[in-house]
Amino acid sequence: MLGDLMTSVQYAAASGNPTGSGPFLGHTLATQDAYIIGPGDQLEIVLLDPSAKDLGGRFEILNDGSASLALVGSVVLEGLTINQAKLWLQDLYGQYLLRPSLNLQVTRPRPIQVSIAGEVESPGLYSLTNSEISQTEGGPSTTISGLPTVVTAIQKAGGLTLNADLRNVILQRRLPGATTQIREAPLNLALLLQQGDKTQNPFLFDGDTIMIARAEISDREVMELAATNFSPQSIQVNIVGEVVNPGRIEVQANTPLVEAVLAAGGPKNWRAKRSNVELVRINRNGSATREMFSIDYSQGVSSARNPPLRNGDTVIVNRSNYAVLTDAVTAIATPVTGLVNVWALIQLINDSSRKN
Repeated sequence: MLGDLMTSVQYAAASGNPTGSGPFLGHTLATQDAYIIGPGDQLEIVLLDPSAKDLGGRFEILNDGSASLALVGSVVLEGLTINQAKLWLQDLYGQYLLRPSLNLQVTRPRPIQVSIAGEVESPGLYSLTNSEISQTEGGPSTTISGLPTVVTAIQKAGGLTLNADLRNVILQRRLPGATTQIREAPLNLALLLQQGDKTQNPFLFDGDTIMIARAEISDREVMELAATNFSPQSIQVNIVGEVVNPGRIEVQANTPLVEAVLAAGGPKNWRAKRSNVELVRINRNGSATREMFSIDYSQGVSSARNPPLRNGDTVIVNRSNYAVLTDAVTAIATPVTGLVNVWALIQLINDSSRKN
């Protein structure tokens, strides 16, 4: 995947040289995925010449991408890989030392910021560290130690939606050096789940962007996706109307409509119209969809008859004709309660109708 994508980067390391000229001007390096230095990184120089040992030490990359080093002064290292920066610093120290060989390493990496777009519960910009609390909605929390990966970022963004296309994930990464170019690598998270292919879950670098496409997937795939730790483990839906316990309830992420109605106590006898259950769904673009279903206990999960619910869905169990009639009679009778009973009121209405 990304490790197999190689690019030749031509760059100029600007260090005390506003023209951009330097030892790497016009020099081409074949660069694989490598750590790119940026503001907030703490690095350490160790000069191999014993007489120059005191010139080394730890330093931090400032917001402008520079660092102040003994002997050579201010040096811009942002955008370079560790190996590129090492060669550049050796060239600079070579202007003052006979033996400028050195080792350069990152002692404290900066937090990684990545963008996640598409079919995740909470798309946006996220900061990731080497120790993350990973938790999809409603699932158990897990502490992950080590470098952040694509799955780590997805879990921090709340997990995948049930419309996510696991086979169509794009990872974008900028190239090293003084360039704004990016490269893309396709990922197939289905291979990670089905075959344990960890190459589909690469480590993330600062500035990466993860884009997850939308797919119209089968009901079976929806159930499989909901069972993974890539997706929220529980959702909240509204069940209103003629059910025993109307209101907002929490159910498992793969809960179909009929099961959610039963979780709210089930439809009320005589009052609920089982053939008139509405599912109202608010889409991300602000629009709403409204579909009609029937309550059929023998029906399995089906988008056409018993769809799996999403977070924020509203299910409306409408009134039966009997409930509409009794509610209307009650509304009419209430103001005159104590004078006549409901039956007497109906008789008065019927008598009045015959006279007219």
